[in-house]
Amino acid sequence: MSANYLVAQDLHKSFNEHKAVNGVSFTIRKREIFGLLGPNGAGKTTTIRMLSTVLEPDQGDVIIGGYSIKREAEEVRNLIGVCPQELALYVELGALDNLLFFGRMAGMSSQEAREQALAHLKLVGLEERAKGRIDKFSGGMKRRVNLAVALMGHPELLFLDEPTVGIDPQSRNNIYETIEGLRDKGMTILYTTHYMEEADRLCDRVAIMDGGQIIAMDTPHELKAQIGSPDRVTLEDVFLKQTGRSLRD
Repeated sequence: MSANYLVAQDLHKSFNEHKAVNGVSFTIRKREIFGLLGPNGAGKTTTIRMLSTVLEPDQGDVIIGGYSIKREAEEVRNLIGVCPQELALYVELGALDNLLFFGRMAGMSSQEAREQALAHLKLVGLEERAKGRIDKFSGGMKRRVNLAVALMGHPELLFLDEPTVGIDPQSRNNIYETIEGLRDKGMTILYTTHYMEEADRLCDRVAIMDGGQIIAMDTPHELKAQIGSPDRVTLEDVFLKQTGRSLRD
């Protein structure tokens, strides 16, 4: 069994009177794809913002690669890459120029940034469109550039926040294969999605959040086995059983 690369310990975060995260604890093993699932407002985004050092927890801590997000945030930032749900791209620039910009912002030399940028564009199948402007790209192409940006600096832990929203099946499959390849090469990945079939395919383990707490956590197979035959039950069945069918608009 791989050693734990991330250890989240009793995380709490409130905004005024609202308790967004209420005592969340979990681990992610090295080279694991760990899914964080939950309905809107469950606390996933707040949790990820704490894990990625954007927010400081009111209580608790997270150890990533041996470093504390509270005491050693800069060291943690050097280990992580973040692919946000909202596209973090300059649409008037080309794909390559976007990656070069973010690489230079991260402190890379021009040569190192260029080498990494070209390698990552090749990884996501956009090597031949390196000079193309982002505003001319399809939604799937933009998502793949967004992922390539997150890989600049060769992070050991990658946060993927709904990376396949609104894209075509071909781009979705490319992203799946890229993620699985990154895991096979040693990367640790935290994955959030509202597509349960994605979590079932990609994730070694999943945690389901609701009301700021983790209410279930196990492998997809074991979670399905808790309510029926894993061959007939879907992860969506598990999700709805755990979180209910009420709308969360």
